[in-house]
Amino acid sequence: MNGSIAAANNQPAGGASGGMEVAAVCKAYGLGPLRQPVLEGCTFSVAAGKLTVLIGPSGCGKSTLIDILAGYQKPDSGTVTIDGEAVRGPGRDRLVVFQETALFPWMTTMENLVYGPKVRRELSGKDLESKAHALLEKVGLVDFKDKYPTQLSGGMQRRAELIRAMINNPKVMIMDEPFRGLDAMTRALMQEYYVRLFEENRSTNLFVTSEIEEAIFLADRLVIMSNRPANIRETLEIDLPRPREFTMLTSREYLNYKKIALEILHEEAMKAFVRGNKTAVADFVEAYAKRQEGGKGGAGA
Repeated sequence: MNGSIAAANNQPAGGASGGMEVAAVCKAYGLGPLRQPVLEGCTFSVAAGKLTVLIGPSGCGKSTLIDILAGYQKPDSGTVTIDGEAVRGPGRDRLVVFQETALFPWMTTMENLVYGPKVRRELSGKDLESKAHALLEKVGLVDFKDKYPTQLSGGMQRRAELIRAMINNPKVMIMDEPFRGLDAMTRALMQEYYVRLFEENRSTNLFVTSEIEEAIFLADRLVIMSNRPANIRETLEIDLPRPREFTMLTSREYLNYKKIALEILHEEAMKAFVRGNKTAVADFVEAYAKRQEGGKGGAGA
């Protein structure tokens, strides 16, 4: 397929849209002397047709930033644009996949999948069913299309939510730590499903995570946030070939990217220690410990 060839050459498919620009975004909460800055001058770009990964420690402001990009909150200052158009609120050009399941419990897997396009009357019944069936096949859920969310495992629910997001065809798909809380084997499987679907479609994706191995495995571009008040500490272009394979986790190139990222995160850990942010320090200590594990297991192991 043309999309797969473009992905293998690490180039977006023709006509890709959804380029997002984040410029000097600031956000604080509270009043007067109790006002606490969360984001301070965040500036970065999400390239059209690429997979950008945003990484940072717990509590640094990732969720606040995602809410601003999605249009759920407004920044105190700064701008967010998509294809040159300002983001002024929620819109169907962006779709967020959250950490918690958001499947409608009274609908089957298939009903959940087709709900958005059906309500908008974008596709005829047969075309929509065909498209949904093809996506279910890609993630191994055809035999579970008539099951309700409570009858699915956590990994199956994540797969259903992933393809439900894709069938809505947003300009930008925002993944807010969607695999958090899954066991290591299920998380590795979800990473594989996700990266394959991205490489086939080459839509614009922003993936948020706290896991350095996951970040590097998935990313075309890695955006590293600082501690709170957060800004963009560093941006790394990840020049690993596509399609991505877990065997890359032991390659010299992958380990070099991991070393660079961990050194940046270690600097931020020292700053957090001075400020007394124990949660951030614990995150970075855990990340450094994983450095000793090398490329064992999946990207999220």
